[in-house]
Amino acid sequence: MDMKPRCHEKIMQLINKGIDLPNPLTLDIGDEVNIDQISASNVRIYPGCRIYGEHTVISSGARIGYEGPVIIENCQLGQDVELKGGYFSKSVFLDKSNMGLGAHVREGCILEEEASGAHCVGLKQTILFPFVTLGSLINFCDCLMAGGTSRKDHSEVGSSYIHFNFTPDGDKTTPSLIGDVPRGVMLNQPPIFLGGQGGIVGPLRMGFGNVVAAGSLLKADCPEDNRLIVGETHPGGSKPFLRALYPNLPRIIENNILYLANVSALEEWYLHVRKSFLLGREFGDLIYAGLLDKLSLAKKERLKRLEAMAKTAALSESSQSDRAIRLRKEFGSSINKIQGIFRTNATTDSKIETLKGEFLTALNRIMRGGPDSYVETIQGLPADVSSKGTRWLECVVAYYCKMAATAMPGLQLFQD
Repeated sequence: MDMKPRCHEKIMQLINKGIDLPNPLTLDIGDEVNIDQISASNVRIYPGCRIYGEHTVISSGARIGYEGPVIIENCQLGQDVELKGGYFSKSVFLDKSNMGLGAHVREGCILEEEASGAHCVGLKQTILFPFVTLGSLINFCDCLMAGGTSRKDHSEVGSSYIHFNFTPDGDKTTPSLIGDVPRGVMLNQPPIFLGGQGGIVGPLRMGFGNVVAAGSLLKADCPEDNRLIVGETHPGGSKPFLRALYPNLPRIIENNILYLANVSALEEWYLHVRKSFLLGREFGDLIYAGLLDKLSLAKKERLKRLEAMAKTAALSESSQSDRAIRLRKEFGSSINKIQGIFRTNATTDSKIETLKGEFLTALNRIMRGGPDSYVETIQGLPADVSSKGTRWLECVVAYYCKMAATAMPGLQLFQD
């Protein structure tokens, strides 16, 4: 009887490359997996793992499955990534990021350098900036979180935290912006702390340096920085439930537009800054392509959810004021314009081009000897240079917000 696994040939290719496989007969490798996209340098894959997908990339120093079996499907792993146990699909993990046992990371996630999660963390359409740390037993889908300057000074989400991203009406127009992109990418902002046994009802915005008390349920934005926040509990009682009422429609749309605008700013950052740190290294072009793909998925997801909500709002017969009904119908008639706005390229704006040029000129002068590590380079930027980069990306965000406000004048978005 032939006891060889069906993927025997793939396993032998890994062994011949020098991959450390303590028990190779327990592995399952998909026929579509390109072994040339798995590094020969210091990679260990523990027993019971499954690796699938033609776009899967595993860079040097990776450790896969140390705490339990791992399934990888079309993920791109940077150097020294540790996926200790769980399921990981269509996501990017940059250098030294790691996830503990029982992780469930679905499509559209990006974990930047040294971002991490402990055991039993669920993510989908989530972007974590460098050093962001998630505790255990967390559901944190549809979020972007930044803040912190190192592994000792990082943004953190306490254990048993949840981001509530699905409404009773079935909407998922609920992405939360915890920190922001223009300041967050500079890796010089104070960390954000979300105390354990708490939650956020998305969509919500929060500034840097904020500390949220354990057990708090947040339902209101806190864009200010350096605040101690104690959330309120729901009052008791019972009252009629009216579907698709959307009493806070302008705020919901505004927070979604701000989220999309920040994702677009991050895309600009990846295109013009991240790229030079990735190309030229092993699998750098594939990881870079993976990053852009995940940002594209993020925008498509948010626009799809907005469109679904716009249709529901426009057709709902909930009893409201004439003004509220007009706003809902305007949202429904404007959604195609909004989708078109986020398919344009903000670099056609002359002010954005000028600010971008000023920052990139200063950055290139600093990197004249060739790029060092991404984190060290960005953290080493003089304050006047990092502020130039922040102004550039803030202008990108403002550009998209202004265009969206023009498309929906009746909603009076971004008037503050």
